[in-house]
Amino acid sequence: MHRQECEKTKRLETELLLEAIFRRYGYDFRHYARASLARRLDMQLRRQKLAHISELIPVLLHDQAAFDLFLLDMSITVTDMFRNPHFFQELREKVIPKLKTWPYVKIWCAGCATGEEVYSLAILLQEEKFYDRCQIYATDYNNRSLAIARDGIYGLDKIKNYTANYNKTGARGSFADYYHAKYDGAKMNEGLKRNIVFSHHNLATDSVFGEMNLILCRNVLIYFDQDLQNRVLDLYAESLCAGGFLCLGAKESLQFSSVADTFDPVSRKNNIYRKNYARTEGVLG
Repeated sequence: MHRQECEKTKRLETELLLEAIFRRYGYDFRHYARASLARRLDMQLRRQKLAHISELIPVLLHDQAAFDLFLLDMSITVTDMFRNPHFFQELREKVIPKLKTWPYVKIWCAGCATGEEVYSLAILLQEEKFYDRCQIYATDYNNRSLAIARDGIYGLDKIKNYTANYNKTGARGSFADYYHAKYDGAKMNEGLKRNIVFSHHNLATDSVFGEMNLILCRNVLIYFDQDLQNRVLDLYAESLCAGGFLCLGAKESLQFSSVADTFDPVSRKNNIYRKNYARTEGVLG
C-alpha cells in the first residue's frame, strides 16, 4: 500500500509541475509519454540534488537558467546525418520524383532538434538538382537546439559515421564536398542554408505552420501520449496540400491514429505516407 501511495503522490507532483510550467512558460508537456517523462524528471532531480518532483516547481518557475536546462533535457533526441540511410534512399527514389512535378515545393522538418536531418535533406535535394525550387522550414521548440542547427557545426568525431550513412543513400558525390573543418568541428557549407528557414514552433500548442508538400517528423511522436500524437497528426494532415507526403520515424505509424484514413502508404518499411484525398481530385501522378 505504501508503494502505491508513493506512486500516486509522484503522479500528482508530476501533474502539478507540468501544469505550472504550462501556465508560467506556455510549454505543454502534459501529454508527453510518461515513461520518457519520468526518466527526464529523474535527471532533473539528480542535477538539482532534490528528493521530490514537487521541489522542482519553485526552482523551474523562478530560475530561468534552470528552466532552460530542463527544456534542453526535454528535447534530447537521437539524431544523425542521414540516419536510417534506407529511408533517405527511398526519399530520393520514390518521393523526390513526385515532388518535382510541382513548380515549387515547401518542406517542413518538424522537431528538427540540432539540424542534422535538415542538412541531410538539403544535400539530397541539391544532388537531385531540385534544391533551387524548394523551401525548407526547420522548426523546434528549443531555442538552444535551433541555435546549433543554424550554426551547422558538428563534431569531427561524427563525420566517419555520417559519411558511411551518406554513402548508403544512393549518393551522387562525396560527403566531404558538403562541409569543411573549422574550430575543431565540421561546418556545413553555407550554400546548404540558402533555402532553409529555422523557426521556433511548439507542436504541443502551436497551430498550422503553412501549406506544405512534404513534412518530416521522425522519432518525435514516440515521446507523446496518444492524445498528443493525434493532435500533431491532425496538424500535419491539415498542413499538407493535396498529394503531400508525410514521413515518420522507424517506430512510428499512422495505424490506429485519427488520420489513418487520410493517408496511403508509400513505404511501410520506412513509414512514408501520401495524403490520399487528392486521388479524387485527379492530382496524383
